[in-house]
Amino acid sequence: MALTRLDSDERRKAIVAAAVPLFARKGFGGTTTRELAEAASISEALLFKHFPSKRHLYGEILRLGCEGDPALERLASLEASTLTLVRMTHYMVRYFLQATEADRGERDSRLRLVLHSFLEDGEYARELFDTIFARVNPLFAASIDAAASAGDLVFGPIASANGFWFGHHVAAMLAFVCLPARACLAYQGTLASLIEETSWFILRGIGMTDAAIARCLAAACESRLEIAPP
Repeated sequence: MALTRLDSDERRKAIVAAAVPLFARKGFGGTTTRELAEAASISEALLFKHFPSKRHLYGEILRLGCEGDPALERLASLEASTLTLVRMTHYMVRYFLQATEADRGERDSRLRLVLHSFLEDGEYARELFDTIFARVNPLFAASIDAAASAGDLVFGPIASANGFWFGHHVAAMLAFVCLPARACLAYQGTLASLIEETSWFILRGIGMTDAAIARCLAAACESRLEIAPP
């Protein structure tokens, strides 16, 4: 098999680019190493040289999915506050529900990866959720505390980490419902109103006051974090 000479980093990226649509279509268990190698135009031996196990490939899919995302970099630079909490929530909902035509195929493939993982051993989903939590939750938790100190949020019986995941799951489930070419149900209103309503629902659920939501959500909509491909 004739191989195009790529450096190690380029080769790994090429393998991931070939693997994602296969996994999305057939699942992790249903995709063979031979199919992965053929899709990447390499030998199985070279595939195993770069990725000794499927877990290593999961990690690279996750790393490349987050690498260079300007919105995540901007999030990391924000100070913990009520406004930051609202901006994070609004961005997350938009991330799941809004994508350009050019980005939709990749976003949908990654959503299908998660669904396949749920039905198989769950390993990819665990890797994904661990990565999300480690990267995003520290600022989320600090912003919860800042909002409470400012009188914009009232602590309830929900643990901060659970509140983080409840919000994530609401947004993700909406994306799953809309994943087929014909959505499984038709939400009322426009996409913009659905994003705002979902953000409001999540923020109310974690204890933010109506006044704080109204004030900060308007600001978040006016100065939005740009969305990179998922």
